[in-house]
Amino acid sequence: MKKTTSLIGLTLLLSACASMDKAPLKTQLQVREFQTRSFETPKTNDVLSAVVEAFQDQGFMVKNVVPEVGLVSSSRDVDVEDINEAFMQRFFFGQNARWGKISSIEATANVKTQGQKTKVRVTFQEKVLNNMGTVDHVKTIEDQRFYQDFFDKVGKSIFIEGQKVY
Repeated sequence: MKKTTSLIGLTLLLSACASMDKAPLKTQLQVREFQTRSFETPKTNDVLSAVVEAFQDQGFMVKNVVPEVGLVSSSRDVDVEDINEAFMQRFFFGQNARWGKISSIEATANVKTQGQKTKVRVTFQEKVLNNMGTVDHVKTIEDQRFYQDFFDKVGKSIFIEGQKVY
C-alpha cells in the first residue's frame, strides 16, 4: 500500500512538472510584419534621425549610422545576474557553475523611401553572456509590444521634428 501511494505521489509530482504548450511559432512573414512600419513622409533623413533618437530614448548606444543605405545599429547592455541563481549554481556545480550575467540587446534598423512614404524595419536580438563571459544563448525578440513601443517613439519624434518643437 505504501509503495502504491508513493508511486501515485511520484506520478502526480512528475506530471505537475510537465511543460505547458508553448505558443505556436510565428512565420517569417508574420515576424517581418510587426518589425516593419511605414511613415507618411518621403524625408528619409528625418526618419533616420527619429530612429536614432528612439534608440537613444530606450537606452541604446548607437554604434553605427550609414545614411547612404539607411542603416542604424545599436546595443544596450543590462546586468541580469540573479544572486540566488548564482548561489545555487556555485553550490551544485562549484567551479563549473554558469549563470546569466549580462543581457545585450542588439538592434538594427533599415530605413528606405518608397514613393511618398518611408519604410523602417527594425530587428532586436538578445544575447545573454554568462559569468565566464561566454554566450549562454541568443534569441530574436518576437514580442510585438516591444516593436510597437519602438515605432511609437519613432512616430512621435517624426511628429515633433515636423512641428519644429524642441
